[in-house]
Amino acid sequence: MTPPVAPATDPRDRTPGTQPAVSVCPTPGPPLQIEVLARRPDFLRAAQARRQGMPGFLLQARQRHPDEKVPAEVIRVGFTCSRKLGNAVARNRAKRRLREVARAVLPLAGRPGWDYVLVGRPGATAERRFADLLADLTRALSQIHASPAPRDKPRAPGAGGPARDPAKDHRR
Repeated sequence: MTPPVAPATDPRDRTPGTQPAVSVCPTPGPPLQIEVLARRPDFLRAAQARRQGMPGFLLQARQRHPDEKVPAEVIRVGFTCSRKLGNAVARNRAKRRLREVARAVLPLAGRPGWDYVLVGRPGATAERRFADLLADLTRALSQIHASPAPRDKPRAPGAGGPARDPAKDHRR
């Protein structure tokens, strides 16, 4: 289908019906680039960062460091469904649904420079209504980005467990 073309007219002519066709699609800027996570270390780093549980899935998210080799304007997303979800057919169906939800929501609500991992939930990801999954991801992203950044607190000496007598410590 070709777009409508208006006849070439004088731009000063303001009579109705002579204006060129205008697109109603929003074009705020260049489209966001979305890449898929494929390496295990990327999934492990996301698992150590922020997480937000929703009825249809678990969202893990982390902001990448500026020194990483991935361009800062890229959004990366990964999908994982364990064998708890069922056989290969059930896992693939759940992953297809998660991919489609991410494709629809991340360009609007995701942030460049972040990695996201969507983890399927047994009995929920494949059976939940698609509109509910879309709402879940939108809500999870807003909650992830609304929470303050995790702080690395310096640990006090001796913190992290009970005090031990060095003379009786047999682990040395």
